[in-house]
Amino acid sequence: MYQNMKVAVVVPAYNEEKLIARTINTTPDFVDHIVVIDDASSDSTAVEATDAGDPRVVLIRHETNTGVGGAVCDGHKEALRLGCDVSVVMAGDGQMDPAYLPALLAPICDGTALFTKANRFYSRDSYRGMPKHRILGNVILSFMTKLASGYWHLFDPQNGYTAIHRAALERLNLDRVAKDYSFENDLLINLNILRIPACDVPIPAVYGNEVSTMRMHKVIPALIGQLARGSGRRVLLKYVVFSFRRSLCCSWRDCS
Repeated sequence: MYQNMKVAVVVPAYNEEKLIARTINTTPDFVDHIVVIDDASSDSTAVEATDAGDPRVVLIRHETNTGVGGAVCDGHKEALRLGCDVSVVMAGDGQMDPAYLPALLAPICDGTALFTKANRFYSRDSYRGMPKHRILGNVILSFMTKLASGYWHLFDPQNGYTAIHRAALERLNLDRVAKDYSFENDLLINLNILRIPACDVPIPAVYGNEVSTMRMHKVIPALIGQLARGSGRRVLLKYVVFSFRRSLCCSWRDCS
């Protein structure tokens, strides 16, 4: 436990046989459960996760690939089933430094936020080691996501190193969140609709032997369309439908 909160780490993994054991073995001792989702890997990811020998590991195996969003959502559902207070997402490729997990949990523990996410772009030095095309892609997507989600104070939306309190998870319909590469962006839109307090935490990325399967030139056009639709949905639900419902409730109380 961490500050009287039961913590689960959700690890979405697709063909991560080389790095999944290191991810598990470096998870801090205060973490109660490590939920590994083998998203229909064609390698030995599941075997390596089990052979890591950590009793905290809960392995979920997908028969068909659901995408990173599908894996994360299933992990969050399992964290709720296990009775955890906070669910943290750490990729199975070792790119998210577990040493910064307390920093990610701090705003949730002190009541500042119900959702926190890492931000790699907090200083000029934080760009070092990141490919230039990924920097450009992330800047573009950050601006688009700010516009679509309404979280103007958040940056680096593609960063999947996140933590969320069960109070937010229980309100969130995980089945309606996008399951592909737009998962992180669509998650922010859905959280903003629910008025979930969120904040960034400065955390550097770790670049090593991982291999990214994201192709920015293909992902960005698709994400822009997804963000445009999500923005329209957010405005409609948050400022029209929900606002109208609150007005009706207030009018009803006034009449009574």
